[in-house]
Amino acid sequence: MRLSSPHINLIIKSCIKASKSLIRDFGELENLQVSTKSPGDFVSSADKRTEKIIIGELQKAHPDYGIITEESGVINESNIEKRWIIDPIDGTMNFLNGIPQFAISIGYEENGEIKCGVIFNPVTNEMYYAEKGSGAFLNNTRIRVSKKKKLKDSLLVTGGPKQISKIKDKIFFEYINISKNVSNVRKYGSASLDMAFVASGKFDGYWQRELNYWDVAAGIIIIKEAGGFVNFFDQDKNYPLKKNIIATNSDIHDELKALIDKKDIE
Repeated sequence: MRLSSPHINLIIKSCIKASKSLIRDFGELENLQVSTKSPGDFVSSADKRTEKIIIGELQKAHPDYGIITEESGVINESNIEKRWIIDPIDGTMNFLNGIPQFAISIGYEENGEIKCGVIFNPVTNEMYYAEKGSGAFLNNTRIRVSKKKKLKDSLLVTGGPKQISKIKDKIFFEYINISKNVSNVRKYGSASLDMAFVASGKFDGYWQRELNYWDVAAGIIIIKEAGGFVNFFDQDKNYPLKKNIIATNSDIHDELKALIDKKDIE
């Protein structure tokens, strides 16, 4: 790996350790115990086991750091200066259906800013990682966003809406409006990998509503260090961990944001 700071090394070590049982579980899906969190949102024993391994590794090194994680919630809540943001399996539905498009996603936040992050697909052995000021990488290769200049020529990726969403009509409206003005749109089912694919130039842009902070934390720094741009829109101050995100190669950002802001389909 090209980066060597203690934080990024610790995240990478945690991902690799947790991935061993995750790969085993992926190969034995029929043996997994699955419980329903809410309609359309499932959590498996693999989620919980993966998260436990990651938290254990991170806490060995920094027991006082705050942690925001999908399954366990907030740990060491009083420490808001230094926090780990963890999604043990981003793309749980893909995972449970035997689709190898899911990832472990871990970001490190310091004083409200993501400083480094890792997105690791254990099945394909693709590890995307970045640290502020040091560039973004896929395994040992430097990655950069695409060079598309026009939205009409761009390939975008999105996700949602969730089954329980109360704004399905808004989300479908945006999808129709945007899809009429771009080359094409994909839906892969893993927010973190969608962002990693923007960072590596596979997609030119990504947008999605109703995400959680742990879905996108690592992707934020990876896209920025790859030369892209990320921002949030229509934020609800009462729910700071809920995110609506736009992430692009920078060049098409304003065009995409303008389409999201439109009230009438073109």
